[in-house]
Amino acid sequence: MTGFSRFLKPFRALALVPLALTATLSIAQAPSIVMASTTSTEQSGLFGHLLPEFRKATGIDMKVVAVGTGQAIDMGRRGDADVLFVHDQAAEEKLVAEGFALKRHPVMYNDFVLIGPAADPAQVKGKDIVDALKKVSAANAGFISRGDKSGTHAAELRYWKSAGVDSPAFSGYMACGCGMGPALNMAASLGAYALADRGTWLSFRNQAGLAVLVEGDRRLFNPYGVMVVNPARHPQTKVLEAQKFVDWVISPAGQGVIAAYKINGQPLFFPSAAP
Repeated sequence: MTGFSRFLKPFRALALVPLALTATLSIAQAPSIVMASTTSTEQSGLFGHLLPEFRKATGIDMKVVAVGTGQAIDMGRRGDADVLFVHDQAAEEKLVAEGFALKRHPVMYNDFVLIGPAADPAQVKGKDIVDALKKVSAANAGFISRGDKSGTHAAELRYWKSAGVDSPAFSGYMACGCGMGPALNMAASLGAYALADRGTWLSFRNQAGLAVLVEGDRRLFNPYGVMVVNPARHPQTKVLEAQKFVDWVISPAGQGVIAAYKINGQPLFFPSAAP
């Protein structure tokens, strides 16, 4: 090495520093958004399957806050999330009408099922959810409600109302104020009935003693929607990145990822985005 080369060597090293800093900052500043969603999408394992594919396709990271749908919608109303992925269509459409979210996009569906002890002490087995709940109430059987303003809880209250029970108050009725997984655990330990989304039920590992007793009623249809929080209400919304998620998850690529998510060969959710 010549004397001049030795003289240049420290300057070459210094020249590499900005490049290293740029690379570090690029990694640190990778775009990320917050999604408020339901416990069913989280606890069913769907997001563990779906979101890495979204990250791979777009480079955008997603932080998920999994709560009941009612709480997720409230997060959108307050501007505490960029995008919502929930399952209470009436509440979603109300949020859009109020101007707190942009267009609601259908994204997928599954169904609700009534879970209960395999011995079925209230004799509810069949396809009629309203008739089944009437029997649960008449028998004063144990029933675990999520009681958390989730999409599942909202559906449950609609079914009770159709059964002529506006506010379930029989002694066997218990509201846990918890997610779907913990509610099913309580039902398993107490030998009680519970309304569940099929996705969480299929991924639930503590099924011993429980069985699907009511399914197939058209009223048990459970649609999910996805919406960007309205930046006109909340300017901090990362609307470009949030819209990229919506566009991707309703595209053939995103819909294909949802369709591919199965447990023991059974799909947990079915794509429903308009072609």
